[in-house]
Amino acid sequence: MEHRQHEHGQQTIHHAKDHVEDISTANGASPPSRQGGHKGHHEGMIADFKRRFYVCMAITVPIMALSPMLQHWAGLGESLRFAGDEYFLFALATVLFVYGGLPFLKGAAQEIGQGRPGMMTLVAVAISTAYSYSSFVVFGLAGETFFWELATLVDIMLLGHWIEMKSVMGASQALEKLASLVPADAHLVGADGSITDVPVGSLAKGDVVLVKPGERIPVDAVVLSGETSVDEAMLTGESKPVLKQVAAVVIGGSINGEGAVRIRVEKTGQESFLAQMMELVRQAQESKSRTQDLANRAASWLALGAIFTGGVTMAAWLLSGREVAWAVERAVTVLVISCPHALGLAVPLVVSSSTSLAARQGLLIRDRAAFEAARGIGAVVFDKTGTLTAGKFGVTDVLTLAAGWTREELLRYAASLEQASEHPIAQSIVAAAENLAEAQDFRAIPGKGAEGTVEGRAVKVVSPGYLSEHHIPIHDARLNQLSAAGKTVVFVIVDGEAVGAVALADTIRPESRQAVAALKNLGIRCIMLTGDNKEVARQVAEEVGMDEFIAEVLPQDKVQKIKEIQGRGLVVAMTGDGVNDAPALAQADVGIAVGAGADVAIATADIILIRSNPLDVVDVIKLSRATYRKMVQNLLWATGYNVAAIPLAAGVLYSSGILLSPAVGAMLMSVSTVLVAINARRLKMGEH
Repeated sequence: MEHRQHEHGQQTIHHAKDHVEDISTANGASPPSRQGGHKGHHEGMIADFKRRFYVCMAITVPIMALSPMLQHWAGLGESLRFAGDEYFLFALATVLFVYGGLPFLKGAAQEIGQGRPGMMTLVAVAISTAYSYSSFVVFGLAGETFFWELATLVDIMLLGHWIEMKSVMGASQALEKLASLVPADAHLVGADGSITDVPVGSLAKGDVVLVKPGERIPVDAVVLSGETSVDEAMLTGESKPVLKQVAAVVIGGSINGEGAVRIRVEKTGQESFLAQMMELVRQAQESKSRTQDLANRAASWLALGAIFTGGVTMAAWLLSGREVAWAVERAVTVLVISCPHALGLAVPLVVSSSTSLAARQGLLIRDRAAFEAARGIGAVVFDKTGTLTAGKFGVTDVLTLAAGWTREELLRYAASLEQASEHPIAQSIVAAAENLAEAQDFRAIPGKGAEGTVEGRAVKVVSPGYLSEHHIPIHDARLNQLSAAGKTVVFVIVDGEAVGAVALADTIRPESRQAVAALKNLGIRCIMLTGDNKEVARQVAEEVGMDEFIAEVLPQDKVQKIKEIQGRGLVVAMTGDGVNDAPALAQADVGIAVGAGADVAIATADIILIRSNPLDVVDVIKLSRATYRKMVQNLLWATGYNVAAIPLAAGVLYSSGILLSPAVGAMLMSVSTVLVAINARRLKMGEH
């Protein structure tokens, strides 16, 4: 067969990440470069805010030292004044305004362009007003400069965004993780039988590829020759290796077992299983990336209110006959005070505290908006394999089928033979036995088991298919019960006689039952979603106490099942660990991955359970509720200050002799900021 170069295949997978939209541009940053990808762009934005913060902090020190108002408060009089100091102060403030304020000015332009003014607009209006008015004062307008207020506002807003962006991981690197499941090269079989290593991206439909034992299958294909078992757990959720014979379909990214097989390429590029999974992940991520946080909603109202109040204030004083300078100063004071430093820290400080607290408890928060949504979860959907269960086989039953054999001796013979095999079933049998003997003449029986000699006796550990093929009848009602329970059964043959059977199943995590019970106590519905057969699913669901289970669900259909549950009006959390769970994790309101699972599941999830403990799902919900309470309290502290300060700054009570000066406003602002910081710290001190 002539090898045809086909560039569309693997390149589609590796280039698909270019389609991920950057949700962080709302912060006023430039779009991500194609070369660096989202991860590099997100890290670059964090570094940019950090750099701007430190530079502006350095500039703020001389600005505050040269501000006449602060010198007066400190009782320094004219001791720090020198000729032309106001122009030097203006130059410093100009550098700070342009360099430190640029992200907010760009963000405001974007918000206004979208018709949704928010925090960026509020900050931009405040710093622009403070800078413009203070500049006019330097060059002759009667009044006091607000350069120090400009500097501290920019510093704290940069700090707030830096903290926030470090806590929020943004869109994931799920697509790149998916692409990494596919090997870089494949063993192409030529028409003359020769084997050549070629890039996977160059394979075309109809090409024949050799897959050796232990290798990842490079493409979606059909088995042409050979027999093996394939581990598809991370792709399909199936917990046990799947026998693959001639004409069987194999999926790119799955792991070949003990046999070498030749496969014919069936699907490449966008048609492949992984490419379709990647598209589902991308669509689900983009569909939920528009969530606005609480502080931005509060800032939106404040921005509109401050601009309106500032305009009304200026107009009212002018109409009352006051001079222009007075009216302008009142309007500027309103606009400057309307942007509280506390509001910029209200949410980031709580996020930082809750993120630190969560990390100590084994919870890694990657998406803040989803974590906040966890407080309202109405249903938790659990994947079975690797989440509720350990994701690996364990011996559950040992049956003796011949006289003179004990369970221990039977298991010892089986394990002595299997210790030479790398097969998951073999390793599980070995782990369950003691006092093993050395096996001689070990040989794998592809897709059927293994054989060898143990203590001079011929021993085989084989599948039911081997018994059927060699017409070895076994009649025992106990075997039917094991099969009905969805357990995998292998048989032990010694010197030609079937002497026993070993049953294995995916073992249930001991914490699973506790987690389900705790969630039910919180009024949350527990649902299991799995690709396994109904009998296995039913047994696990009943054992852990699930409210309902959905079985035999194909990977591409899991997203639809999540949507159906969301259609009941429930906020849905999905907990899983496999590649097949990635789209469902992205579709769910809250995606929770167990840390021992696939990289792509972890990269797609909003929250990662580092300890792979289902009980941590309960902690996620409780911490989310406590975090939300702190956010609301902080926002009330921050905005409450404005509600009181803006009217006083406008001069509503001027006739009663009460007029909020910039100095008093700054003092109240500082108190508000300290209260917000202390309140956020209380969460870290153990309120959860």
